[in-house]
Amino acid sequence: MNASPAPLPLTVITHEFFPMMGGIATFVEEMATALHKLGHRTEVWAPQASAPVERRFPFAVRRVPLKGTQDLSCQLRMAREMVAYRQQLRRGIVYLPEPGPLLAMTYLQFFRVLKPARLVLTFHGSEVQSFAARPAARMLVGQLIRAADRISTPSQFTRRLLVRHFPAAAEKTVLTPGAVRAHFRSDQPVRGANGRKVVIVTVGRLHPRKGQLHILEALNTLPDSVLRDVEYWVIGRSVRGNYEARLRRRAADSRVPVIFHGNIDHDDLELIYRRSDIFALTSVNHGHSVEGFGLVYLEASASGLPVVGHDVGGVSEAVLHGQTGLLVPPEDRQALAAALEKLISNAPLRRQLGENGVRWARQHTWQDSARTLVEGLDSDARRPSPTLAETLQPA
Repeated sequence: MNASPAPLPLTVITHEFFPMMGGIATFVEEMATALHKLGHRTEVWAPQASAPVERRFPFAVRRVPLKGTQDLSCQLRMAREMVAYRQQLRRGIVYLPEPGPLLAMTYLQFFRVLKPARLVLTFHGSEVQSFAARPAARMLVGQLIRAADRISTPSQFTRRLLVRHFPAAAEKTVLTPGAVRAHFRSDQPVRGANGRKVVIVTVGRLHPRKGQLHILEALNTLPDSVLRDVEYWVIGRSVRGNYEARLRRRAADSRVPVIFHGNIDHDDLELIYRRSDIFALTSVNHGHSVEGFGLVYLEASASGLPVVGHDVGGVSEAVLHGQTGLLVPPEDRQALAAALEKLISNAPLRRQLGENGVRWARQHTWQDSARTLVEGLDSDARRPSPTLAETLQPA
């Protein structure tokens, strides 16, 4: 009896990784960990770390000499690294889980210099519309999709978006939803740690797409009898632009106290969750940017928090309306205010939605998604896949 072949070695190439924070960085780390546990010899290529101490990971990490800004300079540097290590990449699976390295690979697809045994891509949402809106990027990414062996998206929403703009993805796209971080602590919440205050918390970068101003404006329409028992905690910082300044100016005039905590690490974030009562994140479509899924919703649910959000993008796949939270139409401030007031004033409802959320958040695991991502890619591994250039040749 022939033994089944060992899993192919796997190289994850990313611009978003520790010490960067955010949903994609978490997705990359957790998927790499899960792929390692499935038996793949996994190595992550990531930008140079700015943290004074590197974390330890169960997989190998190779720091590439670039900043990870995803601009053209970073893309070209990453492409150069791929060419320099082409012998390694030819022997295994190359996994591009976010747009920076995906664009880097598009520059190599007209050459025979790089032929990975298997090529796997992940699309999260916003980049799909950005690529589709630029003719050159649309053509290059479309060719790369045709060359890929497997594509994944974290939500059905993103899959539909991808297939609408790039129909060639339809037959090779699988669903790899996010899950709760492997080291996420599920301690019992410390509700009421601030006395009688009901704490509403938002976690996310301070950006118009995340909608912190929508929450603050909606809260300030509520009667004083409701607001006297409420605090609003804001976690995150802005990267660029003046959105944070606008938010702070509005907070200074707010009838509800607003506390800005800035960026905090995972351990402190879990403590914030346990001391909060309601999680609110009202994402909106902003230009090409959309909410493809939202891992932060799952983490809030895993902490026993009821969620208030906008029914936009893939949010309804992370939040079950009426079961783990309340979703309202985007830009409907009256509906948002009503949802917030309903949860502020109804502790039993908060508790029920939170309990449902804990069960819901644990239904998916990273290993489930990792297994779906690579299932079948090791079969017939000795057969070389066509070069990226060859996929452009007429039949």
